[in-house]
Amino acid sequence: MEIITLTNQKGGVAKTTTAHTLATGLYNRNYKVMIVDLDPQCNLSYSCRIDMVNVEHTLYDVFKNDISVKKAIINIKNGFDIMTGGLTLAGADMEFMQTGREYMLREVLKELSDNYDYCIIDTPPTLGILTVNALTASQTIIIPLTADAYAIQGLSQLQGLIKNVRKYCNPDLSIAGLLLTRYSDRTVISRDLKQHIEEAAERLKTKLFKSTIREAVAVRESQLIVSDIFAEAPKSKVTKDYNDFIDEFLKERLVKR
Repeated sequence: MEIITLTNQKGGVAKTTTAHTLATGLYNRNYKVMIVDLDPQCNLSYSCRIDMVNVEHTLYDVFKNDISVKKAIINIKNGFDIMTGGLTLAGADMEFMQTGREYMLREVLKELSDNYDYCIIDTPPTLGILTVNALTASQTIIIPLTADAYAIQGLSQLQGLIKNVRKYCNPDLSIAGLLLTRYSDRTVISRDLKQHIEEAAERLKTKLFKSTIREAVAVRESQLIVSDIFAEAPKSKVTKDYNDFIDEFLKERLVKR
């Protein structure tokens, strides 16, 4: 099972949308997929039609050793499951203070490694212990970001966290690439910022994905009816953008294998 974390401490970069679309796109390509929603806001869980008010068990309960991992798994479709952290994870930085707290999620996912092809983790827009857990558990990072100056500034902070996780917890952690979201190549400023982001990717020893994701009404419409763009807008341009990105990502995985 390849574990992929989508992370960026800057909000509004379509991180959760990309996590949901990547997971759904992989499932549509006949892969078995586990989703992990580590964001206490639970937006990804909502996108998967999970009623958080009535969820009986969450990852919080697993981290507290109150239940087994299997009890926290919620089935979406055959071969497509989710584990949600729940609202109670909002206080994780203050509550989980024990030695080895960085490895909680890694231990959980180790029990499931033979059951899925991919695990997609959505992280909160912070650089706290939940994000550290995700990076410690993962082999791969995808960083969604928009073409603006604040996004480039935030990359340096994220780079520092990745460096520390590699040093102390997960030396094999790799960055698959940066993914431009809500992007338009019609403006000069966007094209100039894209060049700066390519340079930032080089400093991170990774790359900027060739595929870019445009801003589109189809995304918001699918979120409103709690569905996905593959089901609701299969012929839209943004759906093609995401399909191109997923194909690009998978092609590189095949080459590496």
